Amino acid sequence: MIMELKNRILTDLGVDIPIRKLISRNTILQLVELLVEHFSSLDQISITVNISSLPLAPIARSNNLPLSLNQERLWLLAKFTPNSSVYNFPVAFRLDGLLDIAALEQSIQEIVRRHEILRTTILVDNRNPVQVISDNIDFTLLVIDLQNTSESNREIEAQRLVTEETQQSFNLTQGTLWRIKLLRLTEINHILILTMHHIISDGWSINIIFKELTKFYEAFSTGKSLSFPELSLQYADFAACQRQWLQSNFLKLQLDYWTQQLNGALLPLELPIDRPRSRSPKHQGAYKLIVLSTYLTKKIKILSEQEGVTLFMTLLSAFKSLLYYYSQQEDIIICSPIACRNREETKQLIGYFNNIVVMRTDLSGNPSFRELIIRVHKIASEAYEHQELPFQIIAELPNLVRIPLSRCLFVLQNTPSHDLYLPEVKVSSLTVHNGMANFDLSLSLTEENEQIRGILDYKTDLFDEVTINGILETFQTILENIVITPEQSLEELLSLTKAKISHQNIAYLRSCTNQEKPLSGE
Repeated sequence: MIMELKNRILTDLGVDIPIRKLISRNTILQLVELLVEHFSSLDQISITVNISSLPLAPIARSNNLPLSLNQERLWLLAKFTPNSSVYNFPVAFRLDGLLDIAALEQSIQEIVRRHEILRTTILVDNRNPVQVISDNIDFTLLVIDLQNTSESNREIEAQRLVTEETQQSFNLTQGTLWRIKLLRLTEINHILILTMHHIISDGWSINIIFKELTKFYEAFSTGKSLSFPELSLQYADFAACQRQWLQSNFLKLQLDYWTQQLNGALLPLELPIDRPRSRSPKHQGAYKLIVLSTYLTKKIKILSEQEGVTLFMTLLSAFKSLLYYYSQQEDIIICSPIACRNREETKQLIGYFNNIVVMRTDLSGNPSFRELIIRVHKIASEAYEHQELPFQIIAELPNLVRIPLSRCLFVLQNTPSHDLYLPEVKVSSLTVHNGMANFDLSLSLTEENEQIRGILDYKTDLFDEVTINGILETFQTILENIVITPEQSLEELLSLTKAKISHQNIAYLRSCTNQEKPLSGE
């Protein structure tokens, strides 16, 4: 078979390739490029370059280290929002039990040693941003002792410090682009706060930190030996190789899809804002929680299985229905982050791998919700296949240059999770917020304890709290309707939603009136 392929290449392309080279990966990649150049149009041949086949190897540290395209976009955005916490990525935990602070500090030191990105700052060389990696950093865990604060004020002070920490900005050119603090409430009660700049981390990275912290802490606190394989690659290697990939035909194949997908007349998404937008974007934000019942969560998952789609696709379809409910737009564009860790080598690295893909859905023709799911399934599946093109390049496409893409984000957190576990310590996650919002509206959902839970972030200069409450109520009503009647048309579905919400509002007003009567009679 190999000899037959060798002869066919010689006959059709006039290239004689030795058999020993024909089976190598590099030769296959060169052959793919040669085939693309040989045919005048991609319509004549269907070629897909899998990201896992592209070279990813360590690079020399002697020259300037470029940022990844993902990082470069954030670096440019950060220049327009100096002294801002909008790109802070905070997490916090309550630790109840006998905490070994020395082991905790030693564990963090080891993680920093392993991952260059935690020793990285961003400098400018000849107008270009570059990564500068320190050989080591002098890390000491900062412990803030609140034991002398009165017990009644201790929790209040702890909350103030958590908020202060999450809202403190980073200087990308100096120091570290992450901070970690430990608040000591009592000898057996602590709060751990980790804040990272998004330019060096993402959700997957946090899970890597949890996984490694769990293993190192267990070893250091118990005196056990630990065999942890060294990393063969670092984030800087990925960043350099990513730029090499985008100089090949891989870029053209990706770009061709997105150019076709985002062609035609595009309009900005119209949201139910309470105030006009200011000329200079603001990022002050707040959030609201949403929790779906176990029953509704189960019904949504059953519907997803029946339709042969993922939970993400069903929830995205419902969210698109919500946006149509308010905007009446039939061509809706929103953004959605994707892990972009299709290479085994990248799955163990801390760094900013996340990419943002643009989800464009056609809602015209008054489709049923089932039909809408089919449309969303197609678009989402194609977006997954073309997820490697950096958002920075997509945003510069002619059709998108004047379209604001920061109006709406939808997320379903389904990256592999790893809970933080510390021996003899109960670890409880705390909800923290940096008081900022990068998108006008951003809905982030996850499945936890057989319930779909989430946070709706919003910009406070655009939305009132009552409006956000109404949006969440409408979204939940849409979900309740689709699990009962997914075959109904979009217009029928939204009419049911509007009628149900009106009925609920009337019932609420009546209940308030009834509650007030006894008070007025006193």
